Amino acid sequence: MLNIVKKDKWLAPFEDAILGRADYAVRREKELTGNGTLADFATGYMYFGLHRTGRGWVFREWAPNATAIALVGDFSNWQERDEFRLTRINNAGVWEVRIPSNAIRHGQHYKMRVWWNGGCGDRIPAWCRRVVQDPVSYVFSAQVWEPEKPYKFKSRKFKLGTEPLMIYECHIGMAQETEGVGTYREFTEKILPRVKEDGYNCIQIMAIQEHPYYGSFGYHVSNFFAPSSRFGTPEELKELIDTAHSMGLGVIMDIVHSHAVKNELEGLGNLAGDPYQYFLSGDRHEHQAWGSLCFDYGKGEVLHFLLSNCKYWLDEFRFDGFRFDGVTSMIYYSHGLGENFCGYGDYYNGRQDGDAICYLMLANKLIHEVNPKAITIAEEVSGMPGLAAPLKDGGMGFDYRMAMNIPDFWIKTIKERADEDWNPAGILWELTNRRKDEKTISYVESHDQALVGDKTVIFRLVDSDMYWHFQKGSENYAVSRGIALHKMIRLVTASTINGGYLNFMGNEFGHPEWIDFPREGNDWSYKYARRQWSLVDRKDLLYHYLGDFDRAMVSLLRSEKNLQKTKFVEYWHNDYDQVMAYGRGDLVFVFNFNPSKSFEGYGFRVPAGEYEIVLDSDSPEFGGNGLVDDKQSHLTQFDQLLAKSGKEWLRLYLPARTALVLKRKA
Repeated sequence: MLNIVKKDKWLAPFEDAILGRADYAVRREKELTGNGTLADFATGYMYFGLHRTGRGWVFREWAPNATAIALVGDFSNWQERDEFRLTRINNAGVWEVRIPSNAIRHGQHYKMRVWWNGGCGDRIPAWCRRVVQDPVSYVFSAQVWEPEKPYKFKSRKFKLGTEPLMIYECHIGMAQETEGVGTYREFTEKILPRVKEDGYNCIQIMAIQEHPYYGSFGYHVSNFFAPSSRFGTPEELKELIDTAHSMGLGVIMDIVHSHAVKNELEGLGNLAGDPYQYFLSGDRHEHQAWGSLCFDYGKGEVLHFLLSNCKYWLDEFRFDGFRFDGVTSMIYYSHGLGENFCGYGDYYNGRQDGDAICYLMLANKLIHEVNPKAITIAEEVSGMPGLAAPLKDGGMGFDYRMAMNIPDFWIKTIKERADEDWNPAGILWELTNRRKDEKTISYVESHDQALVGDKTVIFRLVDSDMYWHFQKGSENYAVSRGIALHKMIRLVTASTINGGYLNFMGNEFGHPEWIDFPREGNDWSYKYARRQWSLVDRKDLLYHYLGDFDRAMVSLLRSEKNLQKTKFVEYWHNDYDQVMAYGRGDLVFVFNFNPSKSFEGYGFRVPAGEYEIVLDSDSPEFGGNGLVDDKQSHLTQFDQLLAKSGKEWLRLYLPARTALVLKRKA
């Protein structure tokens, strides 16, 4: 019996289906690799594309529908020349040309001119590693990228420790304060030190793969092997990652293999007169909600392309792993749209894409072959069992899955429930209701909740009063309430993790505005595509209280070794009082969500001992009222009835809308 079935008896009726998925992945791996490994197989980026050789250059492309191909560019005045014409070298549709070393040089621009039956067009090569946009014509082209002094990594191979994974989700372009597009170098110099100081141990970078429309947030990818040139050069991205590693920060990448941009001139949409070369045909060709193209994961060449892409980013740039975007869209024929996932049968009813599931299993195996310490995270909303369980146990091999229920829960609570109706039992259930054999990344909000059309948590709590009452001394009730709840929501979410915690840059200090990239509807403004770091740096504003609390919270959670693995023990909850308490190791977390009632001598049972307060959301240093004496030690009180349990009564003063964290002294 598979381990995931042993751990969850409700999966027993579907064990054959789970075994079938695993067997199919094994067969496909054998078909692809023969007697080799996935790591040996996934090296297409070393073969395809443009490469310097000892005698010059070689360029190769897979284009089975092409009848002729030539490279055109600066070096040929954009005209076809015989020395740049490719030759078809096999029946699989691989084309090749060898070019003298002095015929092209670093920095020149080029494209493929492709002919097919009934047509011709200029295309950017599928495997190219550098794509740039002309600042005048806005046209994209590939760029020869072979610098004389390629970047040499200084840090040794990096691996994250055993502490909780604290992820700082970020976007290079909007990380700067000025209205414009930030760069890799600016991020390295200005943002990495902030992340380090704030205590996070990993950054997750969005929008790395080249995308023609900046406002897509990087999710409509055109060039899968090209780091976005909007932000700088590949060398500068490598320097960013190397610097992060030297600071003890892991770097994972938001990778998009769930779909691709439709663009034909910039992307893979019609590379050689065949719109189905990389993509599905018929009514599955285009994603009906995203307006993008859906990969055909059943094709060996597509698997080669995507698996090689995974290895490329690990090998060439030393990323420490990936957050896979749109996994739900990949594994269901419906992309998960309009589906109600109410029972286990909904995950094994024949409406799942076995080829996509196979790809994800192979990708996870490959990634951990290349780097056993790499991190893979699935963005998946349906709750597919086994997604983040090991392959050997019958799972799909991800290390973590995003706990996507949590931000939805907080939004619904803030929008629909009066403060008096916030329910501690419901909060604890939502934050800890997860499969025991799968690790999750918990979060209050990511970039999704900060986009135009939605609202961040702080904006839902405070709304327009942020603009008028965030100056010290001008606070009103809405602001005081919002600041108190913002701290409590983040603490209860971060302290109940069983894997890791994620925050989107700026949200930790309550960044006041939404994200809106330049577009026609806002006159192509960058006003809302930036982060106003000066707000948290100013001590006359209230933002720094939230930032200071977040820093203290992250530091405390990281100080508890393997907090994410320590047993979660509920000590108390009372929905009428709106009070709850739970323990992780030697830490006790106490929350009073009551909006108006403070409690004197409020008691609950905890392991006997002496406790000291190590974090107080109501402390003046975090913008609170300072109603608790944080220097006072708290001794538990003996109760004969509890003598055999090892527990005693801990009695505390609990101000309204306050969270306390206490630690038992050794």
